[in-house]
Amino acid sequence: MFDLKDINKEKSVFFIGIGGISMSALAHILKNDGYSVAGSDFKESDTVKELIASGIPVAVGHRAENVENAGLVVYTAAIKEDNPELCRAHELGIPAIERAVLLGAMMKGYKYPVAVSGTHGKTTATSMLSHVLCEASLDPTILVGGVLPLIGGNFRDGGKEYFVTEACEYCGSFLKFYPIYSIILNIEEDHLDYFKDIDDIIDCFSQFVAKTPKGGAVIANFDDDDVIKAVKNSPAKVVSYALNCKECDYTVNNLSFDENGYSSFDVLYRGELYITVKLSVPGLHNVSNALAVIATSTLLGVEKEGIQKGLLSYKGTNRRFEYKGTVSGAKIYDDYAHHPTEIKATLAAAKATGAARVRCVFQPHTYTRTFALKDDFAHSFTDCDDLIITDIFAAREPDTGLIHAQDLAAVIDGAKYIKDFSDIEKYFKETACEGDIIFTMGAGDVYKIGESIVKDGKQ
Repeated sequence: MFDLKDINKEKSVFFIGIGGISMSALAHILKNDGYSVAGSDFKESDTVKELIASGIPVAVGHRAENVENAGLVVYTAAIKEDNPELCRAHELGIPAIERAVLLGAMMKGYKYPVAVSGTHGKTTATSMLSHVLCEASLDPTILVGGVLPLIGGNFRDGGKEYFVTEACEYCGSFLKFYPIYSIILNIEEDHLDYFKDIDDIIDCFSQFVAKTPKGGAVIANFDDDDVIKAVKNSPAKVVSYALNCKECDYTVNNLSFDENGYSSFDVLYRGELYITVKLSVPGLHNVSNALAVIATSTLLGVEKEGIQKGLLSYKGTNRRFEYKGTVSGAKIYDDYAHHPTEIKATLAAAKATGAARVRCVFQPHTYTRTFALKDDFAHSFTDCDDLIITDIFAAREPDTGLIHAQDLAAVIDGAKYIKDFSDIEKYFKETACEGDIIFTMGAGDVYKIGESIVKDGKQ
């Protein structure tokens, strides 16, 4: 079992792929804790420039000699075994660990580590919880998978009591974590390039639950039957929340939405009024996220007034229902949604605003996900009045011919396939009308379309 005490502070901790959103955050935190840190990335980026400016040496390009003086090498699941730096580390006998192992070891240094898990919604719920803890002046250390405006980035190096991080199930990464409080937002089919089926995914979450100690708690969404299955043998107490199950610990009453899709509601704790909440982010899914945050914040000792203030002032993260601008009376938004349930929730929230038309360009993310969930995608755009599908963003995968974006467009009523971003921009610019909401949606680079439309509209 790896321990931070095993790190030789006279030698550097070397991050392969240090420009990644999580790797860069861990590098900054380790440096602030007095460790020598260095790394490499395959290309220069704004993140790499920020690391260098902070005093962390970064080599552009992966070369064996980069790790010669390292005392520890950290790599992500995306790094292949034939990576020259990883190979050289093995040759020299330098310890090499996955990012998740390092993160798990770092969690042990905090009194109250919180891990936010779920097939989707992790970034939003982590950000919402982080916002509440910051507003309550608890000085949390934060690792989030998006840019949270409150902290000006994706991490915050705070005190040594409260630690909040996303916990991803892909490749079993979160099984290397050591939370005291574990949140499970939902469990659905995803990452089927790694998991066999939904039962395999539930089993992985069950193992995650088993790592939560008896003195801690699992905060679980009981609207989700698969979450209920995953927590049934939890060694820690289970704190349940739900929108539809009135037998849970935390439930909702008197729910209403304003013209922006923002909600107001009473929260009941075991049937009794606990707190009244207003949100400044749209959608029913954020009501559910807020329940998870309220339950966790209460366990962490946040007063009711602090919870109310933090939730009201939380206005979202970048790439989550992010407003980009208005063109010809149409509002342009960007959203990271790339799983059918995320898409459905985001579009439903947009429809609830009373928009004349909800329109979308969707960029599927990875071939395996698009193929495995094709039928689910086919039913996730029911609140979209005008849908364009563009080419699949490959991410970590090669194109083996398994599926094409045109195959997805063919199973969605009214969907159109357009390959080139420039043609999509032209289409929306020519057809945008007062009252439209237009989304760029997906986990790849589809956001560039909306940014270009808005930029051209200002000229």
